[in-house]
Amino acid sequence: MAGYSMAAVALAGIALALAAATTTQLVSATGGHDYREALSKSILYFEAQRSGRLPGSQRVAWRADSGLLDGKANGVDLVGGYYDAGDNVKFGLPMAFTVTMMSWSVIEYGDQMAAAGELGHAADAIKWGTDYLVKAHPEPNVLYGEVGDGDSDHDCWMRPEDMTTSRQAYRLDPQNPGSELAGETAAAMAAASLVFRSSNPGYANTLLQHSKQLFDFADKYRGRYDSSITVARQYYASSSGYGDELLWAAAWLHEATGDARYLDYLANNADALGGTGWSINQFGWDVKYPGVQVLAAMTLLRPRGDAGAGAHADVLRRYKQQADLFACSCLGRGGPNSVRRTPGGMVYHQNWNNVQFVTSAAFLLAAYADHLAAAGQAARCPAGGTAQPSELLAFARSQVDYILGSNPRATSYMVGYGATYPRQVHHRGASIVSVRANPSFVSCQAGYSSWYHRRAANPNLIVGATVGRPDEYDNFADERDNYEQTEATTYNNAPLMGVLARLAAGHGGGGGKFGHHFAADEVSSSTSINDTNRTSLPSPSPDSEHPSAWPIEIEQNTTASWTKQGKTYRRYAVTVTNRSPKTVHELHIGISKLYGQVWGVDKARYGYVLPSWIPSLLAGKSAVFVYVQAAPPADVWVTGYKLI
Repeated sequence: MAGYSMAAVALAGIALALAAATTTQLVSATGGHDYREALSKSILYFEAQRSGRLPGSQRVAWRADSGLLDGKANGVDLVGGYYDAGDNVKFGLPMAFTVTMMSWSVIEYGDQMAAAGELGHAADAIKWGTDYLVKAHPEPNVLYGEVGDGDSDHDCWMRPEDMTTSRQAYRLDPQNPGSELAGETAAAMAAASLVFRSSNPGYANTLLQHSKQLFDFADKYRGRYDSSITVARQYYASSSGYGDELLWAAAWLHEATGDARYLDYLANNADALGGTGWSINQFGWDVKYPGVQVLAAMTLLRPRGDAGAGAHADVLRRYKQQADLFACSCLGRGGPNSVRRTPGGMVYHQNWNNVQFVTSAAFLLAAYADHLAAAGQAARCPAGGTAQPSELLAFARSQVDYILGSNPRATSYMVGYGATYPRQVHHRGASIVSVRANPSFVSCQAGYSSWYHRRAANPNLIVGATVGRPDEYDNFADERDNYEQTEATTYNNAPLMGVLARLAAGHGGGGGKFGHHFAADEVSSSTSINDTNRTSLPSPSPDSEHPSAWPIEIEQNTTASWTKQGKTYRRYAVTVTNRSPKTVHELHIGISKLYGQVWGVDKARYGYVLPSWIPSLLAGKSAVFVYVQAAPPADVWVTGYKLI
């Protein structure tokens, strides 16, 4: 895009491009994959996920109207929106995140989408989501966060057009708060307002009004959304809490409005809400910290800076340190925080729908690479190494290429792209004969007996769906009941469409807000030093601007050793000390290369936490845990904390 500020992005160029975008289809000159074809199909997938009354422009012909009474029992119109995956529930948190990431994709790479003839389709996909989110927010402090529930839905295998399952709507209000969902919806509205700022300014203003109200609601009435909408907990539980969504919403509102109040919020709450404390190596619908950190780093990188950025330069640098660590971790240069990869090279986090983290990381690194390149900078890695923008973009390309078929199985994990791709996608609508081909009602259990258990390809091809994953060894079983691998989601595709647009532009096509030619460059790899008797982690690179910004020190000592059956066992004591003047809350610790038993910490989703009787660490105080193993010391580091 022409201007460097995201607000300026929005979009004099897009307004014209929506009317005049070329439809020429060309094969990318890089990597052997047709990124434009993949981009087109990745956006088409969203039309298969539509709920509500479908428009005349609907291109996925096997779908029809569905959910036309949603919200009626609650006295509100909740028709529309997206089904999240292969079921027929409208989950608010992943839907809002999907809209945020589709919007960010257009903000960064709208010109590239226009060149591929897909900008109009992308804008339509975003508006289908925001139209629903506007309906779901009928009052300043009321937000409907779910329609249907996973339990009753999963008991049935039905086309969305035939649904007889519960369509109960669940809402948030001051007595039933939900800061994650309200914050993410505020972020989605703010980001989408940038997309429509030039082409539909009235609509953009409406989105901004809703965004501001939702942010105020999320911040004033703080609480976990899955404590209010308990039916969501089994499917989309909030593991990271709501601090990241509050910061995420403030960051997007600052981008959309330029109002320094939101930048003040982002800076003043960086410690208390974990923005500069969390070192998470995955980004998705639950954990937004890496996205917040990259957005804050982009604010710092802008040549002329934003109003108010100078006053918060120190805090923004700390955000950038975490953004750099995320980027380096994806490249395997983040020390113990580095991301695992399969033998074929795909980043790997978890069994269910791992691809969501592949596409989100690829987008973040592509966008961050373009901003770093424009500023003439690189990401700084632990132990003094760097990661050049060209390396970040190469990582993004490698992950996308893996998805498109450059993997040990030579299988494309995007349906309809390439010669070999999944045929038994775990998806109700795709796996049952289309209502347009056979309008006869397919009941709840008939769907299972007649369609779910068929060992044959789905009758409807859900083009563009990016399925969940191969496993950690690059294996994949194309079976409908193998939902961990064969189910696709909207939030797999939302960031993917952005990075596909970037790659379709090839060299010199970087950044929706600037162009940059990536030159080949050499870079020294980082080195991790772990002394056997004493180790302090995490430590910033020696040339870091603010090494004192790390408030937590970890020290390991060998306190005993003995030999048994020819093996030497050592007892390691790990001391965690709060070096800041504030109190540390919600401390999360990462441990890798742990082969023995550990005492004094409890396992959590994101690493380990201190026992419940140590809820916080006061300034200057320490906590100790121990482990025993017949091996060198484990790698121990801080993955997250809040300072209050």
